[in-house]
Amino acid sequence: MREKILLLLMLLGSFCLQAQLLSPDEFLPHKLGEHFTPYHLLVDYFEHVDANSGQFTLQEYGRTNENRPLIYGIISAPENMKAIEEIRKNNLRRTGLLEGNPDQSSPAIVWLSFGVHGNEAGASESSMATIYELANPKNKAVQSWLKDVVVIIDPCINPDGYSRYTHWNRGACNIIPDPNPAGREHKEPWPGGRVNHYLFDLNRDWAWQTQIESQQRMVIYHQWMPQLHVDFHEMGHNDPYYFAPAAQPYHEYITKWQADFQQDIGKNHAKYFDDNHWAYFTREIFDLFYPSYGDTYPTFHGAIGMTYEQAGHGMAGRAIQTDNGDTLTLHDRIAHHKTTALSTIEISANNADKLTRSFEDYFRNSRTDPKGKYKSFVIKKSNAKDKVAAFCEMLDRNHIRYGKAGKDRSMKGYDYATGAAHTVSISKDDLLISAHQPLAVLTQVLLEPEPSLPDSLTYDITAWALPFAYGLEAYAFTEKMTPSGEYRFEKVSLPENKNPYAYLLPWTSLKDAKFLGQVQEQGLVLRYATEPFAVDGKNFDRGTLMILKSDNRKFEGDLDAVVRKMAKESNRNIHAATTGLVTSGNDFGSDKFRLIQRPKIGVFSGEKISPYSFGQAWQLLDQDLQFGFTVLDPSVISSDEISAYNVLVMPEGTYGLDSAALVVLVAWVRKGGRLIALGNSVTNLAGKKGFALKKKLSTKKNTRNKRNALPPPYAGRERRDISNYNPGAVFKLQLDETHPLAFGLGGRYYSLKTNRMNYAWLKNGWNVA
Repeated sequence: MREKILLLLMLLGSFCLQAQLLSPDEFLPHKLGEHFTPYHLLVDYFEHVDANSGQFTLQEYGRTNENRPLIYGIISAPENMKAIEEIRKNNLRRTGLLEGNPDQSSPAIVWLSFGVHGNEAGASESSMATIYELANPKNKAVQSWLKDVVVIIDPCINPDGYSRYTHWNRGACNIIPDPNPAGREHKEPWPGGRVNHYLFDLNRDWAWQTQIESQQRMVIYHQWMPQLHVDFHEMGHNDPYYFAPAAQPYHEYITKWQADFQQDIGKNHAKYFDDNHWAYFTREIFDLFYPSYGDTYPTFHGAIGMTYEQAGHGMAGRAIQTDNGDTLTLHDRIAHHKTTALSTIEISANNADKLTRSFEDYFRNSRTDPKGKYKSFVIKKSNAKDKVAAFCEMLDRNHIRYGKAGKDRSMKGYDYATGAAHTVSISKDDLLISAHQPLAVLTQVLLEPEPSLPDSLTYDITAWALPFAYGLEAYAFTEKMTPSGEYRFEKVSLPENKNPYAYLLPWTSLKDAKFLGQVQEQGLVLRYATEPFAVDGKNFDRGTLMILKSDNRKFEGDLDAVVRKMAKESNRNIHAATTGLVTSGNDFGSDKFRLIQRPKIGVFSGEKISPYSFGQAWQLLDQDLQFGFTVLDPSVISSDEISAYNVLVMPEGTYGLDSAALVVLVAWVRKGGRLIALGNSVTNLAGKKGFALKKKLSTKKNTRNKRNALPPPYAGRERRDISNYNPGAVFKLQLDETHPLAFGLGGRYYSLKTNRMNYAWLKNGWNVA
């Protein structure tokens, strides 16, 4: 009798759970697709599923800059959820990131990422429809798939951008959706919801992890290491649906297995789209080369990484008329994404054993026989400490292993600085990265000097090697070398002399600039060296910061205590000079040590300015330097308002400066103002009266007008246009080391150039690079 009662209670409990699990239409104050769902309600729905499904668990993995929760959920068959931690660890054993022999019978792991671009809101909306189908016990087909698959679902990678877009749309739209593309609800205002708080495109941040969302997400990603990852996007509203296989070019390190399985997935999706007569395309536009996308980054982690693109985007609103006379609705967008999500899980479940075995083989082969030409990479100990520390932080975030070289030796290696091979002296204390490690492919992709590009028609930048990005003296070797011992950084030690003549800090990195700003905030007066000098038996280069006691006699407070406290907090090795009498160079009272004016910074922002470019300046000042500034509208250029600032930053944009504004700007510069024009914003100044900047005339001869020469055919125009297009390449610059803008950078600088703008040497001014 007792057993019958227990069984009855269990059945009733199961029935109650099923009855309590509501669909999005039942839970939300609107039907899914009728309105965009505010982010807090999206989170509420996932919490509802967590509370009412025995096979789903929801976790918060961080917070955005605007303090919105970042969440992800895990769902699988009940028996898998009971052993979920062991499944996760077993999967890491497949990669070699965790020691031990993996169990071959555990399920495959599929990760679904929705809404990295906030105004591609149909993606995040579809995450709710997807999780309901996965958690619904009445969907027997899905429940059978979940026996062989663990699904990780991130419903919104970019909550700040999604909220910016959805809140605007809800405030701008009519009760009845207006499909007219000219309507207000289809004209998203600046800066748009695509980007995050600092207006950064998170879709390009997977490897670099400059943004807080990426940094926190990657911690979880490396704890799971899925076999398959999908990045759900939206594109122009007149396009159909795009899914795998991806377009060429493929990076040469992508395996045949990864490429072939994309074909199988595409066929599975096509089956459903054909049945519904939905338009779609494959193998176009979205390639697999640049390593920091939501498809390529997982691919270089051994997964099948894919981008799915639904027509829609920020212009689509809830409904929009397309060029063929049809109306694309938010309901359509949700249905299409839900279909590919479930189709992905279906084919993963049907091929779970193949996925896990191939995944394990991928990492075994990577560890034992890395694909790339270079097997070892050395970063010289003599590099600026901050640059090496930032580089190591990047490696740590990507779980790339490194250590000390361990012994002195000489070997022939590739020199990143010269682009040539020669004999290199390796010190035992140099930093060594071996490609023989679990994430071998990612290591080689990020460090290879010149990635092989099989097809020049590519979607993004084609050069990104980390030694160039961090400005490091580095070498690549074809031979295998194994690190010996942990690479450690020396701890900061404060000077013993507590009452020096002056404090000195070499100028080598952004952290020194941050220290400068913080010290200025305290009211201290600083100088910088324009020439090298030596004092107390130590050599100091141009740009060295100096805090003279004689400059700060009016400082109220304990100067020594303030400087030492800030040096400790900033992790700066300051030198306490015992005298102002140098052993070489100029004495401290010389005019070769110039006063530093405290910046009063204005940064232009608004409709005519690139959100990305403004966002870079915003993050640099707000986060990296933590220096206060004012956001200005470009209209103030023609007024006296700019006199309140001594530094003006022009992010990329079309400012439309008239003659009156240019006169004011020229006069401001001549009074000592510092104008920083970024990227294509210099086109607003080039050739204008008062500015020395001139466009460089092309020396290329025009051969199209030769007698009897036929014009090129229409076909092939995209490939011909590549000759006038630079998606991104690294250029080596020779620096004038005597100019203050070059201080701390050395004799060369590697610049990532993403356009073809070219200007002549300044005749009346200084050419720094």
